[in-house]
Amino acid sequence: MPRAVQAFNAQAFPDSSGMAKSVVEYAPGEAIFNQGDACEGVLYIQAGGVKLSVMSKTGREAIVGMLDTGDFFGEGCLAGQLIRMSSATALRPSAIQLVAKETMVRLLHKQHTISGRFIAHTLSRHVRIEEDLIDQLFNSCEKRLARTLLLLAREGGQDQSPLVVPAISQTTLAEMVGSTRSRVNFFLNKFRRLGFIDYKNETPVTIDPSLLTLVLHD
Repeated sequence: MPRAVQAFNAQAFPDSSGMAKSVVEYAPGEAIFNQGDACEGVLYIQAGGVKLSVMSKTGREAIVGMLDTGDFFGEGCLAGQLIRMSSATALRPSAIQLVAKETMVRLLHKQHTISGRFIAHTLSRHVRIEEDLIDQLFNSCEKRLARTLLLLAREGGQDQSPLVVPAISQTTLAEMVGSTRSRVNFFLNKFRRLGFIDYKNETPVTIDPSLLTLVLHD
């Protein structure tokens, strides 16, 4: 298991912080917390990936976030939330660090490197939420799916080699895109015919960077 002192805040969490090294490992599909649980602190992904989802009173689930190594989540406790507004589930083997609310507040006030990283994370999340809203309001299902695949593959880095999306079900993709599984299947097959992606059933999806042209095309 990775040590907390090596991972938190971009691989360095000073021993002088006095924080308990509370790291828990989760298997794929295991719940980290559930909607309605008490907010006990902020969580940090040392390794792995996390899905955030909400459930309506009628039992309908919607995915509201897909997080990766280095991301914070559960930070609503810092804004006064008493219960979790969403559920968090491990997407793959994950090591998650819990930072108590009081400890996180103290670190944000006293350690500028940590506060800088946390602010950058918060602003990035805000921008992503705005982009997701615009995507849902104005873009077609086809464009939303292409954007989702690129985001899952962490498009935007310097490496232009084929991008890879870890194995994910079409049902999960449909929940993220806001469409049906049949529509997602239709467009995945279309992308494959056009050479944008390569996949078989629910195996990892290999993406050609040219898929970005579909997202940018008006």
